[in-house]
Amino acid sequence: MGRNIVQKLIDSHRVTEGATATGDVGGVTGEVRIKIDQTLTQDTTGTMAYLQFEALGIDRVRTELSVSYVDHNTLQVTFENADDHAFLQDIASKYGIVFSRPGNGICHQVHLERFGVPGKSLLGSDSHTPTGGALGMLAIGAGGLDVALAMAGLPFSIPRPKVLKVELKGRLQPMVSAKDIVLEVLRRLTVKGGVGKILEYAGEGVASLSIPQRGTITNMGAELGATTSVFPSDEVTKRFLEAQGRGADFMPVFADPDARYDEELVIDLGALEPLIALPHMPDNVVPVREVAGMPVDQCFIGSCTNSSYYDLAMSAAILKGNHVAPKTSLVVSPGSRQVLLMVTKDGILADLVESGARILESACGPCIGIGQAPTTNGVSLRTNNRNFEGRSGTKSAKVFLVSAETAAASAIAGVITDPRTVGRSISVAMPERFLNDDSMFVFPATAGAVAAPSFGTAAEARIRRGPNIAPLPQFEAIGDSLRAQVLMRMGDNITTDHILPAGSRIMSLRSNLPAISEYCFSVLDTSFPARARAARTGILVAGQNYGQGSSREHAALSPRFLGVRAVLAVSYARIHRQNLVNAGILPLLFDHAEDLGAIEQSDSLMLEHIHEGLRKDHFEIKNERTGARIVAHHSLPERQVDLIFEGGALNAARRELTS
Repeated sequence: MGRNIVQKLIDSHRVTEGATATGDVGGVTGEVRIKIDQTLTQDTTGTMAYLQFEALGIDRVRTELSVSYVDHNTLQVTFENADDHAFLQDIASKYGIVFSRPGNGICHQVHLERFGVPGKSLLGSDSHTPTGGALGMLAIGAGGLDVALAMAGLPFSIPRPKVLKVELKGRLQPMVSAKDIVLEVLRRLTVKGGVGKILEYAGEGVASLSIPQRGTITNMGAELGATTSVFPSDEVTKRFLEAQGRGADFMPVFADPDARYDEELVIDLGALEPLIALPHMPDNVVPVREVAGMPVDQCFIGSCTNSSYYDLAMSAAILKGNHVAPKTSLVVSPGSRQVLLMVTKDGILADLVESGARILESACGPCIGIGQAPTTNGVSLRTNNRNFEGRSGTKSAKVFLVSAETAAASAIAGVITDPRTVGRSISVAMPERFLNDDSMFVFPATAGAVAAPSFGTAAEARIRRGPNIAPLPQFEAIGDSLRAQVLMRMGDNITTDHILPAGSRIMSLRSNLPAISEYCFSVLDTSFPARARAARTGILVAGQNYGQGSSREHAALSPRFLGVRAVLAVSYARIHRQNLVNAGILPLLFDHAEDLGAIEQSDSLMLEHIHEGLRKDHFEIKNERTGARIVAHHSLPERQVDLIFEGGALNAARRELTS
């Protein structure tokens, strides 16, 4: 029986002894342990990841390539960000990590351009790491501690994934984009529909999509809750790598003709039309024409989803000869320094500026809530991947997710506009050669590139630690019994932005767990930190898909720091559940979802015989207010149960690496 791409990638990186994925569509039952070839971090998650890596006592990274990007907190209003960037650069020097300086671009866009290799595995401390799947990589987002462990040479484990084949038929019509493809997938599957799955794109339509277009799709696949998404590595991939001066990195990656899949989804590209995600979820998708005419206060073209040369060239072609509407602001952020240099030399930047666009730094910026907050009650059209309430920096704003084409057309009209109505056919060709200037990377002395700056030896490295960098706390293992107050009782789709918000002020505290924990759940209840400290021991209760969104492990570490020892939910997002285990928090699942309705905030829940419950995967929890017994389980593999017994992954890794 033939194998699909996912099976081939997993089999080639499997470190677990025993059966391979061959013969079992998604792999063997339980977990799959894979060797990680490459890692990436970004500054909001990387600082904590490197503090954890230091604690492991390893003298140098043990991956083929590890890259530390500074792309989120480039706004240096106070000292914290600048200090942390210095720390990151020194850490990279000491441990053999490539350092991408501020201004070099967004990690996913830059990694796709300069480091992504078909057939390799990539683990990143950012949920949109699956962007690398555009090149035929097994690219997965994870919490910072998981990335630290991978840098130490330890395998990464994922639940055995189901493989969902997405067959693309035909070709896109003019002014319909790759963003519309992934919005259609979200419309059909919802933000929970990809949990436990890897999406594999196939069909005749694949060959018509460039690597940047494929990157848009794999990037936003994270919003499905999917483990990752992957495309074949084909002639399109080969041409892209050759244009990047990296033709030697190409290798073909295809599914066998008789490959099997767990599920299949068919999309007729020719039947697609421009789509838009309404506030406040990426799966709240309708055709643009249904909301056309709504006044628009702001448009943003950028983020790791739509900031490639292709996106900016297409936007500029629509804007050329027109001007942004008087009551609409248009901001544009190139995804990388390479993109910025190329649009400058090709005259595209001039077209954007002449149209009235404001040009931002090559960084995440507005997508992560750093800069360009909309007006009160403002309507903002954005090409990024998330539109969670308040994420933009303005709680009352209404953020819509669109393609670059729709954003550009709407900026001109001042109202939401179907880009097919601009009145002319516009197409953009991919460059035959990209401008390769790696001077904003700082390479380790033993792995430098020609004409690129390099560090001195690791022995020469002195690590600068600003006052915002706090020591890691020590977390003890859970006991055999636990009486815990319900500190928060929540519904479905609670995101990591609800748990620990984004934004410039809060994210600048990412290396200081005591300080950042003061903002824990501040979006929902500003009294949470004080109540948690008063209770000393707490439990969180939630509905479906708890922890959706970002990979930021601070959304697990901060509750743990404040005394949360367990979470009881109907279901979890993959990365956050792993982060809870890594932090030593017990993630429990209701046996009966309706039991959620009988629990109130401030109830006292009693868990007894926890160690036996961990081994047998069965818990009976007493609600001391009502006397009711709530039945729960964890469904964790043995490896994660062991992590709970150890008090978290860092404690377990220290023991493993020193034994």
